[in-house]
Amino acid sequence: MRDRFATKLRARVRMAASLALFLLTCVAAVAAEPEEVRFPSGKLTLHGFLYKPEGRGPFPAILYNHGSERKPGTKPELGKLFSTKGYVFFVPHRRSHGRSPHDAHIDALYDQGRESIVTLHEFHLEDQLAALSYLKGLPYVDTGRIAVAGCSYGGIQTVLAAETNAQQKLGLRAAVNFAGAAQSWQGSFSLRDRLIRAVGRTTIPIMFVQAENDYELAPSRVLSAELRELGKPHKLAIFPPYGTTREEGHGVFCTRATDVWGDEVLSFLESHVGK
Repeated sequence: MRDRFATKLRARVRMAASLALFLLTCVAAVAAEPEEVRFPSGKLTLHGFLYKPEGRGPFPAILYNHGSERKPGTKPELGKLFSTKGYVFFVPHRRSHGRSPHDAHIDALYDQGRESIVTLHEFHLEDQLAALSYLKGLPYVDTGRIAVAGCSYGGIQTVLAAETNAQQKLGLRAAVNFAGAAQSWQGSFSLRDRLIRAVGRTTIPIMFVQAENDYELAPSRVLSAELRELGKPHKLAIFPPYGTTREEGHGVFCTRATDVWGDEVLSFLESHVGK
């Protein structure tokens, strides 16, 4: 009788210990913080946040372009998803955003509204390329396995990087455009034309990702159709509505709905970038 009781007690103790270890592991994973880094772009020193997988590498990497929000933060849900899957995940802050210093010229262009949107993107592309150069210089990054991604304004930047990759041989392997131009497609013919020209010059696969209740689905549909017409590799993934508002179907979907789009995006990256 005593032996049976002792056996049950030991089993319960082991179970409790295992549960405690599991909970501690979960807390550690959630609490993991990225490293804040600095890198040069022209005369400025910009800031960004870097998530690194466990181990020595070299690892594949993702350069992530944030949206138009002035305080983009660290993108913790995205950093956790991709770093736990073996990718270095880098979130640079463009000038006049987040931790990076302000640029008076950029601020003035923002004040001009949509008339300056294409010009703004060309300036911000330089920041993105500077961030890519920094990322490629890290000793634990595999420079032959880098992808670019971004949401909204950052999705536009992603397409421009894919175009520049073909022109300057940057070594990018794939691009993931989350909801790029969903808020500006209808209001800027110049931006529309710029993006259509850009995908026409790309040579790497591009994945377009949106939720049905985003502000506008035309950008992903038009640009993916252009790539299909040209016979270039691409993927279009439109998911069911996320949340109840357009903003939830836009920015929140990009950054927090990893349980919805995560498997498809990871599969796309694994096919073209590797693990």
